[in-house]
Formats: sequence, C-alpha cells, structure tokens
Amino acid sequence: MASEPEVYYCQPTRFVPNSRLPILVYRNVLPQPITEETTGEFLERNNWVKRGTWGAISRHHFHPNTHECYGIFQGSSTLLLGAGPLDKEEDGQIIHVEKGDVIVLPAGTSHCSKDFKDDYRYVGVYPNGSPKWRNEYGKDDSRYGDLKTEAESVTIPEWDPVNGLHGPLWRLWSRQD
Repeated sequence: MASEPEVYYCQPTRFVPNSRLPILVYRNVLPQPITEETTGEFLERNNWVKRGTWGAISRHHFHPNTHECYGIFQGSSTLLLGAGPLDKEEDGQIIHVEKGDVIVLPAGTSHCSKDFKDDYRYVGVYPNGSPKWRNEYGKDDSRYGDLKTEAESVTIPEWDPVNGLHGPLWRLWSRQD
C-alpha cells in the first residue's frame, strides 16, 4: 500500500509566490537503517536526483525553477514554510520533521529552519531532468509576477519520490493543475 502524505497549503504572500500545489510530508517512510546513503538510494530509485546533503538553513528562500524534496536521515527540525523574511510568520506553516520523514516542496514555496536538534541532516533530491535550483529570497516584490509565472510553469513530475510512478504526488498535484 502506498504511503499517504500529510498535505499543507501556503497562500501567496506579497513577496513569495508559494504554490497552488500542496506541500507533502511523508512520515517515517525511509528504509532501515536510515543513513545518508540509504536515503539517497531510496529517493533516487523513484526518479529523483540527489544534488546534495545539507543541515539547517535558517535563511528564507525558495526555488522558482524546480520542486525540491528532503529525505531526513538525522535529527529533527521545525520548518517555516510559505513565509519570506518580510512576511509575518503567521503567513506560513510551521511543520516539524524528523529522521525518517520525507517532505516535498513545490516550486515557489518559501522554506527555512526555525530550529533544529541532533545534528539535523537531509538529502536534497529534485525531479529527474529538472534544472539546478535557483535561490530567491522573497525581498523584492517588483519581481513577484515573473517568479510566480516561472514557479507555476514547472512541470509536475510523474514520479512520487516515496511511492514511485503515479503515486500520491502525481495524483494530488495533477488535481490542482
């Protein structure tokens, strides 16, 4: 049976386009033993490409040109999603993630770590064929329209990073298209 994700929506703000597509959080789905290597292999098996390993990033940012997925293999973090540095925190969503979880962020969705513990680390993967991510910081509302258009034009991947071809990501995101 497919692992069903938690679903979260973030409304656009003055500075951050966010997405009509929901953020997806899969709880405790990574294979044992949970390591950087097994996490990367698991997510890449489902047609997503590993492009790095990171820890907490406290700077608000978003990627208007690609979707992004984290496989958390160590520690935990409280993430602020959907609010940029010039927005009120209440404009976003606070979501706690921990070892074993996978989170998928649609293109245009702002994210940052509010706090973290136990040496929080995750593998970052991106849909196969997507461009290298580009960081935007949500500080210039004069570019908002162009960034929103760009984020909305990013193709919905057919592969769910946890469940494979036409999994919950495809089903949930295609409904929003």
